[in-house]
Amino acid sequence: MFTIDVVTLFPEAFAPFVGLSIVGRAIEAGLVSVRYHHLLDELAAGERADDAPYGGGAGMVLRIEPIARTLDRIAREAPPGERRLIVVPSPSGRPLRQRDVERFSELERLVIVCGHYEGIDDRLGALFPIEEYSLGDFVLTGGEIPALAFMDATVRLVAGAVRPESLEHESFAAGLLDYPSFTRPAIFRGVEVPPVLLSGDHAKIAEWRREQSRLRTASRRPDLLGGALRGEEGA
Repeated sequence: MFTIDVVTLFPEAFAPFVGLSIVGRAIEAGLVSVRYHHLLDELAAGERADDAPYGGGAGMVLRIEPIARTLDRIAREAPPGERRLIVVPSPSGRPLRQRDVERFSELERLVIVCGHYEGIDDRLGALFPIEEYSLGDFVLTGGEIPALAFMDATVRLVAGAVRPESLEHESFAAGLLDYPSFTRPAIFRGVEVPPVLLSGDHAKIAEWRREQSRLRTASRRPDLLGGALRGEEGA
């Protein structure tokens, strides 16, 4: 079973989303286990989860001790030789890509450490083999929202979580954005569905979708086209 461990100050933030998502269905199906580790549970009497930064400055920094204790416990309880990875949502991390979550889904355990306030004591990276990822060039209050995104993007790739045919033609599957989709009615406020989609000619529909995928990628994400073309050449 694929396991996700979330280290956080706010475990209650996850329940509403997980219960209504593909992640929740995967948990119910026994494909995935999600465990929440509340940092406050790792504090000794009189300890704080955060403290003022050395050198001064605004905000507070999450202390290393409770996080290290939590990660040590996760490692002790994990099976020997388990394939796992610790990831940290951070605006300093590299942008998360589809190839990253594909790699996550092939692991046995994904550990997500959620920062808060001004971040996490930077010694975390010196003590544990972490990888930092960003959702984009903007700042959030904490790591919980990115952690939900990491979870969703990863779990949907776990075998059995989503029908395989649903993953074949979606955005980034072949290095391109997905083609546009339409459903009933065929005409709405004067805007018509492309006639080819109503033709019943599956070969023409497939050709149209490939072309639309390429055009959409060229218009919205031209940076992706080079990788897609290299993939075709190597096929």
